This record gives sequence, C-alpha cells and structure tokens, in this order.
Amino acid sequence: MSDAWAFEDAPNAACFTVKSIMNGTVPILQVFHDEDDGAWQMLPSSGANASEAMIVGLGQLVQLDQTLAELANLPLGWVAWRERKNSPWLRRPTSQLPAA
Repeated sequence: MSDAWAFEDAPNAACFTVKSIMNGTVPILQVFHDEDDGAWQMLPSSGANASEAMIVGLGQLVQLDQTLAELANLPLGWVAWRERKNSPWLRRPTSQLPAA
C-alpha cells in the first residue's frame, strides 16, 4: 500500500468480501458503497454467497488490488463494476441498477 491513503475510511475499516477474493481465485469485479451505513462491499461478478462471506480491513483489499484506490471517491449509494480484472471501472448510482 502506498503512503498516500485515498479513502476517507481508515485502512482497518470493515469491508464485506468473500473468501475466493481473499485467496486470489477470483478478482473483485463489483464494489458497492452502501448508502445506509457507508459500508464497502467488494465482490466477484457472482455476488456473495453467505458461506463465502467474510469481513476484512479495507486496506487488505486495496493491497490485493491497487486499482481500488480509483474508487476512493465512490459516493454513498453507488456501485462500480468492470468486466475483467484489467478492465476500467464503470460507476452508477445503485438506484439505477436493473431490478433482479
């Protein structure tokens, strides 16, 4: 991690993710910045399976994928996503996501 921390949240802020991201088998392809509580969720394209869920420090995820620093200014209630690990991040308000 670089000396310049871009996020308003501390590196030890709790962040929701999944084991498959932490063990390096899948990349982070979706990032949610929750409007209700300001929490961060960093997930694969398939979302989160409850049996895979875990909470880690935000800094741990930034160490795994330094492109996450590009999302430090992602507003509350927004989502960022990309097609593949090396694709550019796209953003929009979560309210504009298609209904599931």
